[in-house]
Amino acid sequence: MTKPSSSSPSYRQSIAGCLSGAIGENGLSEAELGSWLEKLAPALHDLKADYASGRLPLLKISEETADLDAAEAALAKLSEGAETIVFFGTGGSGLGGQTLAQFGGWGLPGVSCCADGGKARPRTRFYDNLDPLTLSAGLARLELDKTRFVVTSKSGGTTETIAQLLATLSAVKAAGLESRIPQMFLGITEPDKPGKSNGLRALLGSLGIPMLEHHTGIGGRFSCLTNVGLLPALARGLDARKIRAGAQEVIDSLVSASFPAAFAPAIGAATAVGLSKERGIRTLVMMPYNDRLGRFSEWYVQLWAESLGKGGEGTSPIPALGPLDQHSQLQLFMDGPREIAVTVVRVASAGEGALLDAEMAKLAGQSFLGGKTIGDVVDAQSHAIAEALTQAGRPVRTFDMQKLDERAIGALLMHFMIETILAGRLLNLDPFDQPAVELAKTLTRERLAR
Repeated sequence: MTKPSSSSPSYRQSIAGCLSGAIGENGLSEAELGSWLEKLAPALHDLKADYASGRLPLLKISEETADLDAAEAALAKLSEGAETIVFFGTGGSGLGGQTLAQFGGWGLPGVSCCADGGKARPRTRFYDNLDPLTLSAGLARLELDKTRFVVTSKSGGTTETIAQLLATLSAVKAAGLESRIPQMFLGITEPDKPGKSNGLRALLGSLGIPMLEHHTGIGGRFSCLTNVGLLPALARGLDARKIRAGAQEVIDSLVSASFPAAFAPAIGAATAVGLSKERGIRTLVMMPYNDRLGRFSEWYVQLWAESLGKGGEGTSPIPALGPLDQHSQLQLFMDGPREIAVTVVRVASAGEGALLDAEMAKLAGQSFLGGKTIGDVVDAQSHAIAEALTQAGRPVRTFDMQKLDERAIGALLMHFMIETILAGRLLNLDPFDQPAVELAKTLTRERLAR
């Protein structure tokens, strides 16, 4: 008998809503889940060996501190006299940082510019998608002398990011600020490697622009806990060490787990793959009920899709946000094809926020709102959707966090990275490459060269 719930100190996962005991024939039986967990035993053993040997650097990153010292020093220097810090980086070089920055309040209407009690700090902006009008309009509106730029590309050859940098350097020169370029820019890219060119490093070096070293063993969608993701977190006033401490909680659980059913990411991986193979689930929805986790859904989509969509394998991830998407996508999740499983992420919110006036609620025809807080409403909705999906016989997994703080977001990120790795090993594929994406990059370069 396997347990439907598992946890780390920062969250509690329940897969009860994915089992046949809760949703009938559309769920996995205990025996089926147990079989997939048993198949994960060798992968869990290998993952623990990867940690012990250091063969998989992701599993050791939460123990490192030297790179944080360097990032904090570089950010402090870059921020001198700055009102805005712009981050250039696409895909994994952008979404991880955006996820942590949004947890720190970035991109939320009406939220203060900082996350640490009102201390003034530069605004943060992200340009991850390349669009000529957006970039031109953005550069035209920036007060360039008060703006700083962080440029991230692991390989140093990301076409979109290099294009953004070239356009920005030209704008800075046109504004008469060429002499200040070394103080206005910071790069994050791999160190020089024999026999391998790094265009970004060569360009930045020629201009005297300082650089932080991108971790050579952790790239793209898995880099959110390196300086790539943590520099934006620091820019928002977050404690990067606490973020890594939360990630370490999951690593500690990995080390202590003697079998897959005792490790939350393994339970998640076995459930996702089992539902796909046994019940034809083709779509996985990530639906947090918290504005600060909106970009987390987007990050998850890249992580799962790019890691597992290979050789005819994989399931399609969809980002959602509650309660907003109860008024759009929920109809499909509840009543569309029976190939959708939903993960609901809940942050305890009961009793939080504005108190709703009872008399006015009655006049509005919704007396049940009287005396409740906004947090009460969201709490009720986030639990009701899981119950509704269960009653409709739709697979639903829940994550519950008592508090959304740095430790919790770090644990959540590490959970899903390890869950994805284990799912890849269960499917006998490499979760770290992206061969199909490389073809599009090559064809883009060839077309531009012509």
